[in-house]
Amino acid sequence: MAWLVLGIAIFTEICWALSLKWAATIGSWQASSVPIALSFLNMGLLALAMKGLPAGTAYAIWTGLGAVGVIIGGVMLFGDRVTPMQAGFMALTVIGVIGTKLFAAA
Repeated sequence: MAWLVLGIAIFTEICWALSLKWAATIGSWQASSVPIALSFLNMGLLALAMKGLPAGTAYAIWTGLGAVGVIIGGVMLFGDRVTPMQAGFMALTVIGVIGTKLFAAA
C-alpha cells in the first residue's frame, strides 16, 4: 500500500510543480491557491508513504520521478526544450529509481 501512496504522491508532486508555472502565467490569487493546495496534499501523501517505507527510499524515488515527470510535463504543456544530453541524464535518473526500488528493504 505504501508504494501505491508514493505513486500518488509522485503524481501530485508533478502536478504541484507544473501548477506553479501555470499560476505564474495566470497571475491571480485563485490560480495561486492551486499549488498551495497541491503542496499540502503532496506532503501529506509523502508522509503517509513514509510510514511504510524507509524515508530515504521514499524521498529518492519521489524526487527522482517527480523531476523527470516535471521535465516531461514542461515539454508537453509549456513547450520547454530538452537536449539529448538532458534526456540521457533523465534516463539515468529513472535507472537509479528502478535500482532503488528493486533493492529497497520494504
